[in-house]
Amino acid sequence: MSHADDYEGTRRDFIYYAAAGAGTVVAGAAVWPLVNQMNPSADVLALASIRVDVSGLQPGSQLTQLWQGKPVFIRYRTPEEIEAARAVDLSELPDPVARNDNLDEAVPATDENRALGESGEWLVMMGVCTHFGCVPVGEAGDFDGWFCPCHGSHYDTSGRIRSGPAPENLPVPMAAFVDETTILLGEEA
Repeated sequence: MSHADDYEGTRRDFIYYAAAGAGTVVAGAAVWPLVNQMNPSADVLALASIRVDVSGLQPGSQLTQLWQGKPVFIRYRTPEEIEAARAVDLSELPDPVARNDNLDEAVPATDENRALGESGEWLVMMGVCTHFGCVPVGEAGDFDGWFCPCHGSHYDTSGRIRSGPAPENLPVPMAAFVDETTILLGEEA
């Protein structure tokens, strides 16, 4: 083998590596816009957390707040609603998990584990039926909680599924009182 053959092999290797490198850069440039478009938009990021004034609510009333494109039910419950929710035998629940983002994943679906605060007066939950994503109607259904008329799911006064096709309780988002009349939805940035 001559010295010229060694040189040609090295030159050919260089051309292969240069072509592969250029191809990788071009492929990355083509794929990046597709990946980047999956990131949340600026308006969604701006709503990562919001403060909701609940000073106008009276016991037995509810406020629906749009957050991250979904309705959130904030209910100021009456003592009767709290009592009814706490009297439920957990073995009767189709979904025994609290579904509360403020607590560990597997805590039981007691009313205390779903309500905001120790007194249980406040209930904050996503207003989206866990069956097909419809919006349930408040103070309705067989358990005087929420009723999804689309497919017949009934939720109790704690937002737990009691009958119908919905597989899970209405989820409780990250929520906390920041003062006596303001609830923070999401985490403070």
